[in-house]
Amino acid sequence: MSPTPQQRRAARHQLGTDSSAPGARRGPSGGRKKPITVDAIISTAFGIVEAEGYEALTMRRVATALETGPSSLYAHVVNKEDLDELLIGRLCAGIDLPEPDPAVWRQQIISVCTQLRDQYLRYPGISQAAFAAAPSNLDTLRVGEGMLAILLAGGIDPQAAAWAIDSLSLYVNGYSLEVSVANGRLGRTDDDGWVVSRDELLRRFAALPATFPQTKRYAAELTAGTLHDRFDFTIGLMVDGLPGSQRNA
Repeated sequence: MSPTPQQRRAARHQLGTDSSAPGARRGPSGGRKKPITVDAIISTAFGIVEAEGYEALTMRRVATALETGPSSLYAHVVNKEDLDELLIGRLCAGIDLPEPDPAVWRQQIISVCTQLRDQYLRYPGISQAAFAAAPSNLDTLRVGEGMLAILLAGGIDPQAAAWAIDSLSLYVNGYSLEVSVANGRLGRTDDDGWVVSRDELLRRFAALPATFPQTKRYAAELTAGTLHDRFDFTIGLMVDGLPGSQRNA
């Protein structure tokens, strides 16, 4: 008897993500199509997100792209949440984790966060899949393990380090989602006016009434920098605020 999706999922968590045994296709065209595997499902899902955004990703949409029915997918993936976990795990597998170094731990943890950001931004909105999810995929856990090791090497208290991983990950996820939403609006005509240029923001701030003196006075500062400048500032602020971070910087 073939293993159930739940058994395959448990095996992935113990041994790492595998491609699983290919699923047999049914019907007259079955022999002419590529077999269904976990890898094929993941690759197809990424293609959908890259082209249409995360909101377009459903099990039915993946099945249609693979020219099969949803039931064929459930032989390999338990449900949409399982697919989300596989997608985030695949992105985490591409993160380069350095050997923890007390002398440069700050740069190392910022580098990991930046890599996560860049992975998420490749696929619009995909960081949503990482929200409110307890990591169990080994590739995802590997990143958490690496971040914890870096923070501990920097002399950060274990409890503070544990909560810092959660906070940093949450910020990276939220930042990536905001950028994806903003980029999506820039590419649409029905939302014209929601995402504006810096010049337009400065004009609007200048036109505010006198009851907004600080906003008018510091409009240049409020609108300065690129999105990634703000990302670097916030991540640095969070890292520098950790107990022991200044001592070991």
